[in-house]
Amino acid sequence: MNSFYLLLGSEGALADRAMAKLVAQCKEENSEITTIAASDALPGDIADALAPSLFSERRTLIIKDLQDLPEDSKDEVTRYLDSPDPTMTVVFVHKGGVKGKALLDAIKKAKPEIIACDAIKKEADKESFVKDLFLDSGRKATPGAVKALVGALGSDLRELQQAVSQISLDAPAGPIDEQIVDKFHQGRIETTGFDVADATIEGNLPIALVTLRSALETGTDPVMVTSAIASSLRSMAKVSGTNRGTKSFELAGQLGMAPWQIDKARRQLQSWTPRGIATAVEAIAKADADVKGASSDPIYALEKAVRTITSARSAR
Repeated sequence: MNSFYLLLGSEGALADRAMAKLVAQCKEENSEITTIAASDALPGDIADALAPSLFSERRTLIIKDLQDLPEDSKDEVTRYLDSPDPTMTVVFVHKGGVKGKALLDAIKKAKPEIIACDAIKKEADKESFVKDLFLDSGRKATPGAVKALVGALGSDLRELQQAVSQISLDAPAGPIDEQIVDKFHQGRIETTGFDVADATIEGNLPIALVTLRSALETGTDPVMVTSAIASSLRSMAKVSGTNRGTKSFELAGQLGMAPWQIDKARRQLQSWTPRGIATAVEAIAKADADVKGASSDPIYALEKAVRTITSARSAR
């Protein structure tokens, strides 16, 4: 690991991906990780985190949203730049722009490894991003599949992240082709699927049913809906066994999830019990079988599952 890394740019999806990889590397080196949100930093916080370790152990300090660092704390960073601790790695995250530029320029003089996180606008760059996301998930996608996914969701990289994550989990073994992507994401089907999932997981039955009927009326495949709900339940199950005090960036590599997905699952999990999750998983598994042919009325099967899951949210 280098002494300094600088994640620079406004695209949060790229910063999340880069951060997850860095955190995974730090964990491989058994590095103790501390995260500080710049806007919350009090005088002395950064200096304390950067102080030499008595045990010469590997440590990592992540400073998020560096552009928001108060003036009182900036000299704590600049002083450290002149004499870095060889056992310490510092990761700076800055959204770019002119805010905090003087500190940013000082950091650049220390020659950090700069990871560009600028907004992606070219189709070719978005396709490269999606291809890399599939590889991160241990899957390969054909050029046609990548183009189809970017064509459907290319305006929002976070939606692309979510779609790739879901397809990678649910698609059968082997290369992911255009046919698989079309099945999961005709037009903007995944958005309505996740809308239904969000309302269902939040226990909002009226909204869940209205959204479900709207999605089905506009052509959403019922399999897409069960897949979206199952994906949300899987995410909650993954984070349920983690320490609540551990930062999402630190868990990303271990769980195979983006930090924002972990944060969302944690928020959703607050109103759920293990018993409720077990009931919901059983209900969505049955609904998935029903919409794939086990039932003569897949719409009724879906509505029944949504009612069961929203009710399970309040089970104690």
